[in-house]
Amino acid sequence: MITFEDFEKIDLRLAKIIAAEKIDGSDKLLKIKAQIGNEERQIIAGIGKFYTPENLIDKIIVIVFNLEPRMIMGLESQAMLLAVKDNNELSLIVPDKIMPSGLQLS
Repeated sequence: MITFEDFEKIDLRLAKIIAAEKIDGSDKLLKIKAQIGNEERQIIAGIGKFYTPENLIDKIIVIVFNLEPRMIMGLESQAMLLAVKDNNELSLIVPDKIMPSGLQLS
């Protein structure tokens, strides 16, 4: 269990995927460029077995915006996208209506 105060520290935002590509040497990692309001960030995500880079372009997703950057296969990941996995299926967490990138979830 975490406290409500801990939960309030998590900054979830909408991001628009503007570019995506496979990472050489990995069958599951993708390098994603996401637009969050006026800012762009790079996200390294292990979703390559479920999504092709082409199918991700212009998708609005939910990310953890204030996660400390981390190096993955020599590349900096500056946020984390949210997804749910069940057996051999994975689904990105997306809004049910088209909303602009950068909005903070509440």
